[in-house]
Amino acid sequence: MEKGLESSRKEIEQLKTWIAESDQIVFFGGAGVSTESNIPDFRSEDGLYRQEYAYPPEVILSHTFYRKNPEEFFRFYRAKMIYPKAEPNPAHVALAALERQGKLKSVITQNIDGLHQKAGSRTVWELHGSVLRNYCEECGKEYGVAFIMNSKSIPRCSCGGIVKPDVVLYEECLDQEVLNHAVADISGAEVLIVGGTSLSVYPAAGLIDYYKGSKLVLINRDATPRDQEADLVIRENIGKVLSHCVDVNI
Repeated sequence: MEKGLESSRKEIEQLKTWIAESDQIVFFGGAGVSTESNIPDFRSEDGLYRQEYAYPPEVILSHTFYRKNPEEFFRFYRAKMIYPKAEPNPAHVALAALERQGKLKSVITQNIDGLHQKAGSRTVWELHGSVLRNYCEECGKEYGVAFIMNSKSIPRCSCGGIVKPDVVLYEECLDQEVLNHAVADISGAEVLIVGGTSLSVYPAAGLIDYYKGSKLVLINRDATPRDQEADLVIRENIGKVLSHCVDVNI
C-alpha cells in the first residue's frame, strides 16, 4: 500500500475487490477529479469561490450576467475557466483503463475540461458541457476553444453573432438527453464510484438517488452530505486510490 493511503487501507482493498468482480461500474465525478491536473475547484480553501473578484464567480457564471455583461463574462471565462495546458492525471488514466477492460460503463462528469476524453475515455456524459465546444447563437456555426482564447472582448462569429461556450451556466437547464443517459447508467450500475465532488450542486448531486445497488463508493478528501448513505467512504486522493485499484497496463 502506497504511503499516504494507510489510513484507508481496508476500504481501498475493498474497492479493489469490487472493481475486480464487476463489469457494470459507473463513475460520477466532480471538480476534485481535475485538481490533480492543476485545475482549481470552486469550493475548497483555494477554490474560485474564495478568491476576490468584482462579482462572485457564481454570479459571473450565470445566464443573467452573461446576457447583461458579456464582456466581463468572457474576461473571467478566459482567465479562470480554460486550462489549455492541463493534462489527464492518474484518475483520468485509471478510468480510461477500466473502460478499455470492459468494466466501466461510463463516466458522468460535472467537469467541463474534456480531460476524460483526452485520457482515452469514450463514453463520457458531460452534465455541464465542455469548454472545447462553442457555437454561434445566431447561425449555429461551431468553434474550437482556441477561437475563444484568441478572441478579444466578446467573441463573434463571421455572421456577427456571439459565440457562446457550450457550458451550462447557472440558471440554465442541463441537457435532457445527457441527463437521461446518466440516470440510465446509474440505475443499472453494480458499483457506483462517486469521486471529487462535494455533492452540493443540484440537480447533478441528486443523480445518485437513482442508484439501486449496494456498492456506493464515495472518494473525497472532505466529508459530503451523503457519506452516511455510502457503503464505502474513502477520504484520500482520488488519483492515488484509483491507481492502486486499477492496472492501467491491461
